[in-house]
Amino acid sequence: MRDREVLMNPNRLVRQLKKPASEFTKYDIIRFIDENDIELLNFKYVGEDGKLKTLNFVITSKDYLDSVLSTGERVDGSSLFSFVDADRSDLYVIPRFKTAFVDPFAERPTLNILCSFYTADGEPLESAPEYILKKAMVKFKKETGYELYAMGELEYYVSGEKDSLFQPPPQKGYQTSAPFTHWEHLRIEAMQLIAQSGGKIKYGHSEVGNFSDGEKEYEQHEIEFMPVSADDAVDQLLVAKWILRMLGQKYGVQISFAPKITVGNAGSGLHIHMMLVKDGENKMIDDFRLSDDAKRMIAGLLDLAQPLTAFGNTVPVSYLRLVPHQEAPTKICWGDTNRSVLVRVPLGWVAETNMIKDANPQETSKIPYIPGKQTVEFRVPDGSADLYHLMAGIIIAADKGLTDKNSLKRAEELYVNVNIFAEENKHILDKLESLPQSCWESAEFLEQYRNYFEKDKIFPKGTIDRFIKQLKSYNDKDLSERLYGKKEEIRKLVENYIHCS
Repeated sequence: MRDREVLMNPNRLVRQLKKPASEFTKYDIIRFIDENDIELLNFKYVGEDGKLKTLNFVITSKDYLDSVLSTGERVDGSSLFSFVDADRSDLYVIPRFKTAFVDPFAERPTLNILCSFYTADGEPLESAPEYILKKAMVKFKKETGYELYAMGELEYYVSGEKDSLFQPPPQKGYQTSAPFTHWEHLRIEAMQLIAQSGGKIKYGHSEVGNFSDGEKEYEQHEIEFMPVSADDAVDQLLVAKWILRMLGQKYGVQISFAPKITVGNAGSGLHIHMMLVKDGENKMIDDFRLSDDAKRMIAGLLDLAQPLTAFGNTVPVSYLRLVPHQEAPTKICWGDTNRSVLVRVPLGWVAETNMIKDANPQETSKIPYIPGKQTVEFRVPDGSADLYHLMAGIIIAADKGLTDKNSLKRAEELYVNVNIFAEENKHILDKLESLPQSCWESAEFLEQYRNYFEKDKIFPKGTIDRFIKQLKSYNDKDLSERLYGKKEEIRKLVENYIHCS
């Protein structure tokens, strides 16, 4: 199985080195660079704004390459993080070898590696986003015995010149085939490049949102990933967003992960699926039903859903998406295959079925039962999410659910199996708590629940303070009411956040 995964892996390093990326060593990186005439090395890392930064190296000798890979390089931390003082601003960036991939856009042969931040004393930077996630992962496994695997549904819009030949009906773009979807080729190219860069992709398709505005058309797409460890899930989303934007530049179109492009049309979410894993096995199912621990985890997500918006819905237009009847959550509840809830339990191939044999009566070989696909889906975040902090927050919420003695009861109380927005279910809707309706409200919930995130120093106090300050700086407490019916003001607001992280 391991050999097949290596041989079929699109990542050139995995195929050539004949080992999974998680086993890459410094020697492996040097050997690959030497054998493939790689001329440049890029260190990439995420600053406070959530976007990738780049430090370029020209490879001049093996000694120099060995030195760079062994000790990393120093950078000006005060230009990357507001909490780093200018008088003690130097930080080290240290490469994580498992993230290495060949740059698909570089004119000269180039290798990219993601990095972590360290202080002058050689210790991990406590406030670095990547290290906050790492601390949350370690604590979660220690307290629960599980690892949390996750994957994202990356939704985005492509906007460019209108194609008048084949126009699908507005808001009817879900899984449309060419020629009625015009940017399938960009999505497929992105999927191939993401896979070559180490991303584990499940599938891609066009999404619901498509509309025209004058001579410009907007077309929504989605790329969904496979469940991997939480840190790998974030890394591959960061690289995927970078690749999509680079392809947008290549084709002269705009790629946007903004939560809302225009009012009245589908917004772009960043749904996060997750599963509990122990000894390499998915433990979400017990006797063909959702396990009690899975339900406890859901309860934890519901309990901290309001403050989690501080990391997953970080700009004012996020709250133009979180409105009723747009397949986006507004109320705190969960259910099975129900898109009006905050946490959804999608179909997971739980029952032993004969579907393949029914569809293919000529099939004579035994079809194996493959367990372990069940996930639960947190539907709140969007493309503005601060990914490392969001994933760390999700793990903290899952930890809360698994360790609180009342979680199972809470899960039972918040389960709904109906459309909560239907008139006959108004009595259910009225009993449910709501998500924040603005960045300001999100900040207030984060202040109220900050002790959960600061416990055991997972999130430094200064990090929580910074999120609260940033969210309140938008002064958007009554923004929806102020903007109601003002299309031009809404358009200007959307344009301000078209390239949110």
